[in-house]
Amino acid sequence: MSDLTLTLPLTVKFPLRSRRGILLGLSFPQLILVSLALALLLVTVVTTGLAGAFALVPLWAAIAALAFIRHNGRSLIDWAPIITRYAHRRRTGQTLWLARAVSRPRIDGLLHLPGSAAALRVVTPEGSQASAIHDPHQQTLTAVARVTSRAFALLDPSTQNTNVANWGRALASIARSGHVATVQVLERTVPDSGDGLARHWSTHGCADTPVAGQVYADLVASAGPAAAPHEAYIAISLDLKAAKRLISQAGGGLPGAFTVMAQTTSSVAQAARNSGLMVTGWLTAREISAVIRTAYDPKALSALQQWSESGRAEADPAAAGPVVQIEESDRLATDTARHATYWVENWPRTETSAGFLHGLLFSAGVRRSFSLIYAPQALSAALRDVQRRKATIISDAAERRRKGMVDSEEDNVEYADVKDRERQLIAGHADVALTGLLTVTAETDALLDAACAQIETAAVTAQVDLRRLICQQPDAFALAALPLARTAL
Repeated sequence: MSDLTLTLPLTVKFPLRSRRGILLGLSFPQLILVSLALALLLVTVVTTGLAGAFALVPLWAAIAALAFIRHNGRSLIDWAPIITRYAHRRRTGQTLWLARAVSRPRIDGLLHLPGSAAALRVVTPEGSQASAIHDPHQQTLTAVARVTSRAFALLDPSTQNTNVANWGRALASIARSGHVATVQVLERTVPDSGDGLARHWSTHGCADTPVAGQVYADLVASAGPAAAPHEAYIAISLDLKAAKRLISQAGGGLPGAFTVMAQTTSSVAQAARNSGLMVTGWLTAREISAVIRTAYDPKALSALQQWSESGRAEADPAAAGPVVQIEESDRLATDTARHATYWVENWPRTETSAGFLHGLLFSAGVRRSFSLIYAPQALSAALRDVQRRKATIISDAAERRRKGMVDSEEDNVEYADVKDRERQLIAGHADVALTGLLTVTAETDALLDAACAQIETAAVTAQVDLRRLICQQPDAFALAALPLARTAL
């Protein structure tokens, strides 16, 4: 009788997101506001006595409201700089962005994107087809690869466990390299023009076959445009400052940077294959532009595919950006679409399967882009952050005991998470900061609201807490929907 071994699916859980401030849970703006209020109270009592302090009760109430009333996870004083920047953009007309129709000197490869991405350009090394996005301000060079994979949910538990473990090792090796600034995994749904299916039918189909030929032709004509295929990309951002020595050894300048990038992308492609992903190619300048263009204008995909000889969408870098972009407080309007971007505030904190995002990513009828952004942390910096967090938790607990306040179980859970992180760092594991962003896209505001409601429901099932970003939609959209591998919000 043979032994039967069952391999259980890998389960994962995430640590509690820290809400701890600088002192007693107060953030820096809260602490500054409270300190100024206490100083003003002391001066008022000394100069005018208690009567003067009582006369300023409306001021103390306003300060308390700003410091301690919370909205969408932030105190009102923490909202102040965000709202101020949004109000400034509205007052100066920056919430409306229009592509210029007038002639102007053309900068080769410039993507002409709105906002903080305005300086990005696509560069291509001599003798190569693959291109990269150069950010002269952040000093990064980003290569983008198109990836495919078998359906994760259909794999056997052993293969799922192996793929997840190998992806973790891949991230660890990337983090240890020291010269990779960011890794972005972008998975999105796009409208399908049916052009690819029509090309395949015209090449391999037999339209003259009695009955079946006509049936297949009708099916291709109707089913193609109704499909919503999924696309996946990996963007690797090389930190040109951190890799300065390697770039100098490779010849310096952008040619040297591309040599280092080629070595990095080669190792990433191998790691991706070990994780069950297949890199089908590193994107050219026109393909990168098409990905960006179709994020702003989904309906452009049909024309781009039909104009391309290969069937893959390609666009001129000068036309990658939107024709019009209108910022509102909780959404963004660009060309033919409306977008709303969410931040993943909390990941599952109980044991769940590694495929917990399946229901969120495969919500029927919802067009969306989902980005996982990994920012490798140096070991020394990660250990310093651990020590700082431990000291803050212990000091806050001691302050509560001194004031006779009850202990917080949240502090105990957070301290256990920090200790676990410290043990993993000491054991040699790499540290990676993870950010999740999800953009929902629809043609009208009514359809967008319905899609957002569906996504929020799916997020509850996936044990993910989504936070809709307010007054930050343009930058959040650029991070979530574009393969730029950036982290600044």
